Amino acid sequence: MKNILIIILIASLGIISCTKDLDKLNTDPTRASADIFDANLLLPTIQVDYVSGNRGYNGAILFQSMWVKILASTSTDGANYYTGGDKYVQSTNTNNYINGMWSNMYRSAGRAYEMAQLVADKPEQANLTHIAKIMEILAIAQMTDTYGDLPYSEALKGKTENITLPTYDTQESLYPQLLADLEAAVNGLSTSGAGPTYDAFYGGNISAWKKFGNSLMLRMAMKLVKAAPSVAQQYAEKAASGGVFENVSEECYINLDNANGYSNGNASSLRTGGDLYEVRWSERMINMLKSTNDPRLSVVAEVPPPGLQANQDLNIVGNSDPSVQLGLPNGWDLKGGSTDITNAPNFPGPTGSGDNATPLGAYSRPTAIYRNLSAPAYILSYAEVQFLLAEAAARGWNVGGSAADYFKNGMEGGVLSLAKMGEAASISQEAATAFANTNVLDESSLANSLKMINEQYWVATGLQMNFVEAWNNWKRSGYPILTPVNYVGNFSGGEIPRRQPYPTGETTLNTENYETAVGRLSGGDNWVSRIYWDQ
Repeated sequence: MKNILIIILIASLGIISCTKDLDKLNTDPTRASADIFDANLLLPTIQVDYVSGNRGYNGAILFQSMWVKILASTSTDGANYYTGGDKYVQSTNTNNYINGMWSNMYRSAGRAYEMAQLVADKPEQANLTHIAKIMEILAIAQMTDTYGDLPYSEALKGKTENITLPTYDTQESLYPQLLADLEAAVNGLSTSGAGPTYDAFYGGNISAWKKFGNSLMLRMAMKLVKAAPSVAQQYAEKAASGGVFENVSEECYINLDNANGYSNGNASSLRTGGDLYEVRWSERMINMLKSTNDPRLSVVAEVPPPGLQANQDLNIVGNSDPSVQLGLPNGWDLKGGSTDITNAPNFPGPTGSGDNATPLGAYSRPTAIYRNLSAPAYILSYAEVQFLLAEAAARGWNVGGSAADYFKNGMEGGVLSLAKMGEAASISQEAATAFANTNVLDESSLANSLKMINEQYWVATGLQMNFVEAWNNWKRSGYPILTPVNYVGNFSGGEIPRRQPYPTGETTLNTENYETAVGRLSGGDNWVSRIYWDQ
């Protein structure tokens, strides 16, 4: 794993306009031609674009983090961006947040496609071609899980085929194609060939890329357990036999580099004054961690010292004693009416006094490990993979191990993985093992197993702040069982949102294809229409 390189900046300067066919007199002398440009330079930019698409104010922390009750906020003002997550209420910039993922993910996928085109006639760089495809699929899969039908087969081809108004592939046809393309890319990787030169994920290690590709295949396959169970089983078994993550050292993440301008978007958000004060761990998350005596609780949560001033100072360390942690219930505000937080059940009372009083003082917020601007961004973790294998095994699929063993691995892995966030987040192997041994899988019925597996998947992805994946897995599995917020004026009819509407630009720039796609959505282009695999 490598830190992000300054070379990202170089890669971003004008590369998409490279061509082999322009006459020298018409060639911009400040831009490299495709003949001499090293396509490897695009890879770290592709990787950063991907993580930017689901971090910070590009939607996830503002929407999915609170839709599935990982975080909570009392924000209510129409201009306050967390209303869309905690209360499903439109804010001033909601449409911009909807567009954030779409723009960044298509940028990532587009650059991956360009990288593949640049080395298409260079067999010595075949591995880079296959890595480009894996990155393209990673981005497209995240988008289709979020929006539903979208351009794929005709997308990204504005330059090569002059397709500027791509049709939307149905998710029903898209998912099998993505899985087939991913399988081909993973199988095409060769450990005897050259690895990528600039690789912020795995430092050019092709064996690691193979395991990542198979692990991604497993995660995608499990999305289809209800919509296409035979396809789900087929690809889950292929992924397991091909080789997936075997320990936390193999999971996929990226070390961000704030000193050179590449910060963790979630950390940037949580360092903002209003966010630091109002964004807390949800009641549901804190209660879950307490109920299992999770050793992560004292690492991830703190109660700020009493008073408004202490609650707004990011340099003040709070109390991390597990016994005092208290999650903020979702759906409450600070407006003084019936939904004011002071009326919430079990309200602990304000802290501080006079002008320095705050009703939020006793609620748990994320600790400083989440405010580190160079904190790693988790893309696909070992814990996720082990929990998915546990579910596949519980369903009787041939994935090479038992549900109980895979579940135990996931429990340990979720604890140990946090060490990537720094020494303050490191938990001993002994504590992780004791936690796993205390919380064994309930195999008395398939339903009980699925509930326990997917609740812990929610915990692992939530504490890694991989909010979109926590939400997607909730949609496909139904766990944890959540009670929606029904705040006045919400945009989802009091239901937990199950998709993001398409960006408004699609309605005007690709109108005909957009309208065709919307026509396939039961209920139209809104927050609660279900995508194909969400059954």
